Amino acid sequence: MIPTIPPQRTSASPRGGTSLAARAFRLQQAFATLDGDVQSLKDLAATAGLDEATAYRILQSGKASGAFDQVGRGRYQLGPAAAEIGMRAMTQVAADRGEKAVLADLQAATDAFVWLYALTPAMGVPRRVCVDYAIGDLDTADLGMTVDEVITVGRSLRTGASGRMILAHLTPSMQARVFAEPAPGCAGPGVLSDGELLASLDVIRQQGYALGDQECLSGWASVAAPVMHDGRIFGAVLVLKAADAWPNDPSNLIALTVNAAAELSQEMQQASAA
Repeated sequence: MIPTIPPQRTSASPRGGTSLAARAFRLQQAFATLDGDVQSLKDLAATAGLDEATAYRILQSGKASGAFDQVGRGRYQLGPAAAEIGMRAMTQVAADRGEKAVLADLQAATDAFVWLYALTPAMGVPRRVCVDYAIGDLDTADLGMTVDEVITVGRSLRTGASGRMILAHLTPSMQARVFAEPAPGCAGPGVLSDGELLASLDVIRQQGYALGDQECLSGWASVAAPVMHDGRIFGAVLVLKAADAWPNDPSNLIALTVNAAAELSQEMQQASAA
């Protein structure tokens, strides 16, 4: 049974700008602010701070370029052109801007496996993909899988500290798509039930990190912190350590991971503003 996910509070305050370009951008941002894929003209206009006639003209104009699709009377969704623009933008944001050094420093300080995951859509379901890592002198054979296998398996956001970290920052409709799929068969013995997983999300958002105990791999524990861009989740930094080497007090591991994620978030924000 898919659990009911409570709605999250989002800001509907439009940003400044009265030019046609600014109003079109605000309308596009409204799709990201509102939950769900398909939105009404009324809700889009209200969220963007526009009158319905202006919003309608922008939406109709954007249909020709593929920025918006009309899926019913007065109902719209983002079109394929918007998705392409978003993917290109995030590719530029995620370009190597020094993250390797941040990950290497974190690895040296924790003597653990360090992974950088990014949120990515796959067949309409949010997933995570490993985009970089630092392992120092550690041997991936200890994980029971190769680096390639680590990168390509465990994509589900249902398992692992990094998966739940990203999941906690998604909209309810995106979370529901993740819950609609079963936990992967390769999950470790610590994988959470639907109820436990749902209950952990509010806590994760509030405390700013997630802990995992043998969720993805038997015998391994982890901590993850969010990498954010412009107030939205980009991905997560994960520190993975053997459970028998996990400290009784993980506060230092948590602080190091949270600080590294914050540094990556800051670098992305600065790069975008440059």
